[in-house]
Amino acid sequence: MSHSSLCTSGRNLLLAALLFLLGAANPRSVEAAGVTIITHGFELDADYPTWVTALADAIPDYMQARFPALDNTCSTYKLTIAAPNGDFSYSPPTRTDGSPPSATASGEIIIELDWSALSGDLEDTYASTYNVASFVSQILMATNSFPELNGHPAIEFPIHLLGHSRGGSLMAQISYVLGTNGIWTDHLTTLDPYPLNNDGNDDFPVPVVDAPAQYTYATVLFADNFWQDLGAGVYFGDPDGEPVAGAYVRQLEDLSGGYWNQSETEGADHSNVHLWYFGTIDLDTPASDTAASITSVERASWWVSSEEEGTNAGFEYSLIAGGNRMSTNRPVGPGFPAIVDGYNKRWNFGAGDSANRTALPSNRGTWPNLIQFDVTSSNTVMAGNLIDTSLYYQYAGKSNVTLSIYFDTDHNPYNTNSTLILQEQVPATGASAINVYSNLALTTTNVPPGVYAIYGKISDGAHTRYIYAPESVEIFSGPPVLGLAEVNGAQLVLGVSGSPGQSVVLQSSSDLRNWLPLATNTLTSAGWTYTNSQPHNFGQQFYRALLLP
Repeated sequence: MSHSSLCTSGRNLLLAALLFLLGAANPRSVEAAGVTIITHGFELDADYPTWVTALADAIPDYMQARFPALDNTCSTYKLTIAAPNGDFSYSPPTRTDGSPPSATASGEIIIELDWSALSGDLEDTYASTYNVASFVSQILMATNSFPELNGHPAIEFPIHLLGHSRGGSLMAQISYVLGTNGIWTDHLTTLDPYPLNNDGNDDFPVPVVDAPAQYTYATVLFADNFWQDLGAGVYFGDPDGEPVAGAYVRQLEDLSGGYWNQSETEGADHSNVHLWYFGTIDLDTPASDTAASITSVERASWWVSSEEEGTNAGFEYSLIAGGNRMSTNRPVGPGFPAIVDGYNKRWNFGAGDSANRTALPSNRGTWPNLIQFDVTSSNTVMAGNLIDTSLYYQYAGKSNVTLSIYFDTDHNPYNTNSTLILQEQVPATGASAINVYSNLALTTTNVPPGVYAIYGKISDGAHTRYIYAPESVEIFSGPPVLGLAEVNGAQLVLGVSGSPGQSVVLQSSSDLRNWLPLATNTLTSAGWTYTNSQPHNFGQQFYRALLLP
């Protein structure tokens, strides 16, 4: 509070300029602007499983329930793969839900990967996940695969790969193929992975050999793995999954109910693993993936106490949910895996150093990557001050590479509502190193007040990748200054000095308790004056300016 006084005709006139920031606390941003790719495992007779669609549809619903003040529209596509006589092909991806990527505020892209025409083929060796992964990776890297992306490849945003059973093998191999091209995977989730004739599995007389699922490769930032060994065995239609080295490993010990409650129970334990994960996205009770349901019974028995019936497990550690992947919490208890076990420690991103990643045989470095981006200072700053951030990147190519940082009013870099803050050339790192800007200071000068997401963009001219910091920032102007001048014995001129865009209401009071509005205005320049007639027969009068949100 600031005070000034003057005498008018022997009467004291006190001016009280009381300035309030009336906005709510700065919200944590929903970390979208990613691409989530979901797939299934073995499917008999090329029947596409409806649980994949249910899981994909649950993600925007999760975002809306958790962040109701935001526009959480996503772009959901179905990508269908076939290989008649070994000749791989795909249908143009169909958008099954949401809006085109250029029209969403979240920027999130969800892809249902349907390879059911191949996943049940146990006779033709071309149906191996080695081959499917190679083909799918080429689709994801191409600029013309998804017409609604207007020339952008589907994997410019941070990637979450999520696969069940043979699909776990497929997703692990996709991360491998992308990695050999220099593309980092932000998150790899394997659900009861089961590669045919690999990782110790003997599926004789099946000739198909799948890619391994037991490794986490050097270009995966975070990996988690959920598996069970409760099944009767692959020859009884209920295979056991496996743990994955380098991941946060969560073995599921109790999977009663769920698919066991259906009329067809073959593979119930195996299927209950993807239902378990679904229950960490759809938090309703009951929650149905269209084929089976989670009731209060499953909520009570499937998750340990620290997982809070599924609300603090599984999908919680996706970028969308924003859980702490560096947490040392051991959900099952002492001696069991910790969440941070799944974080890449090949390089020190803040989780420490250890050999918890499998090296790639090559990294051509075709793509530059932004790997981790964080706001490290207060995320509420006055305009003109700096925001401190840290940023990790890798680029093993030979072209010039440009780093750009933007303030954005949503989480979609493909629309036109962002403001360029920084742009500079950065050096290549090679495939065996990571560069970090541990104190990358961003200016807020000439940025209008408001709440912003911050994203980075790195490009070598041919390939581009983006990443949003998980923290939003609020930029506010300095408080306006209220001044007063007496024109004559009957009039006062109130002057407000502030910043364009600030909305101010002027009020008056004779007792500092009861305030009456005089005028409201949004500043279009640095100053605003208001002329007010003095009240009759007053001893003192107070004035204040309130800064509106």
